[in-house]
Amino acid sequence: MEKDIKTLTTEAGAPVTDNQNSQTAGPNGPVLLQDHHLIEKLAQFDRERIPERVVHARGSGAYGYFEVTKNVTRWTKAKFLSEVGKRTDVFIRFSTVALERGSADTVRDPRGFAMKFYTEDGNYDLVGNNTPIFFIRDPLKFPDFIHSQKRDPHTNVQEPDNAWDFFSHSPEATHQFTWLFGDRGIPYSYRNMDGFGSHTFQWVNAIGQVFWVKYHFKTNQGIKCLTSAEAAHIAGENPNFHHLDLLQAIDRREFPSWTLKMQIMPAADAAKYRFNPFDLTKVWPYKDYPLREVGKLTLNRNPANYFAEVEQAAFNPANFVPGIGPSPDKMLQGRLFAYGDAHRYRLGINHTQLPVNRPHATEVHNYGRDGYMRFDDNGGGSKNYEPNSYGGPAQSNEPLDAPLEVHGLTGSHPWERHLEDDDFVQAGNLYRVMSAEAKNRLIDNIAGQLACVSRNDVVERSIGYFRKADADYGERIETAVKALRLTKA
Repeated sequence: MEKDIKTLTTEAGAPVTDNQNSQTAGPNGPVLLQDHHLIEKLAQFDRERIPERVVHARGSGAYGYFEVTKNVTRWTKAKFLSEVGKRTDVFIRFSTVALERGSADTVRDPRGFAMKFYTEDGNYDLVGNNTPIFFIRDPLKFPDFIHSQKRDPHTNVQEPDNAWDFFSHSPEATHQFTWLFGDRGIPYSYRNMDGFGSHTFQWVNAIGQVFWVKYHFKTNQGIKCLTSAEAAHIAGENPNFHHLDLLQAIDRREFPSWTLKMQIMPAADAAKYRFNPFDLTKVWPYKDYPLREVGKLTLNRNPANYFAEVEQAAFNPANFVPGIGPSPDKMLQGRLFAYGDAHRYRLGINHTQLPVNRPHATEVHNYGRDGYMRFDDNGGGSKNYEPNSYGGPAQSNEPLDAPLEVHGLTGSHPWERHLEDDDFVQAGNLYRVMSAEAKNRLIDNIAGQLACVSRNDVVERSIGYFRKADADYGERIETAVKALRLTKA
């Protein structure tokens, strides 16, 4: 027996008489303004696109769970990490960074690795990348950095001149450029790449001890990457390659998973560590702080509706839970404001009530009221101020994390230098651990772009940074750029 077909209605619930023919003045006359269904349908269509994300516009998402596999209560009091075997629902969004939603999946770009843990203490958002480092260390430079990667205001395409000009004035990006133009710059799929919290975060245990930590999500599918030629070929045939790979793998019940491992530094170590442990352009060597297993992340369910659950997903690194907090990482401090502000602009002040964004394992109790798209009862008749005498929600008096000690005078300061603070050492170390074949591909990838730069001073400054990282590294890039320029002459 066929299911009963529901009657098509207007937004107000009234039945639609005819969805194929507009109301007109006679069979051949003009369309009538009184055709409410037509006007409503067109108006809805005109407004169904929201502003895309300024960065990370192209993305894919999936639901799953995180399961604790090791006891970590000596380092954090976070409830969702409180016992082995405990599971917490998660939503994750993977993305490219620089280009728009219509771009190809397989561009050379970092990949966003944003996670929302629906914990009993509220949502915990860990907003990272597939790289453990980043291009810059100060949020004041972020808008300029992104502008240099976006389409040029005049030509409306990505310009090597812009990207490399910014780099030539930002030596701290040498490490990330070495990573980005290396083999891991284009993952074969979202399933075949690692994820990182990238920043340094704070963990606090039940007795108030503080630790600095870094998150590493190691893929259980194995690392697999694309060469530039392979990526270009795939982009031409299937620009949705990464998106479909994830979607279809989950549909086949080949659920991708990652093992979470942490680097954990006692808080007292930070001041005397040989370089600044809060610098986002650097990694902590494993020999100093080895990886410790924590749990397993598994993705097992695709979103039912892309717009509702992926496009409207909003991740905010300021969403912490008791036992986890921020660090003095300057880039993280900037993101604590910028992400929430971007969502309030793009989705509206009440975006946190959308199903994908609201807490799943607890309830929200606060005095937020009104605003665009308030679609619940708006607090009903309850009081909208605090403190009050009517039994409204009250503060817990329990801090989420430990206080950060600060000192010194206000001003625009660079970080105080540690013994081995340097923009080139780790880039050189990364180059030297590459195989001969990987070095060849790295040189080809960098030289292919740098040879397109029109200003010699930009090229010379950029090569100078690679030379400071490793003499052979810089020399080979210089030789390759000169050869490419000769062939184009």
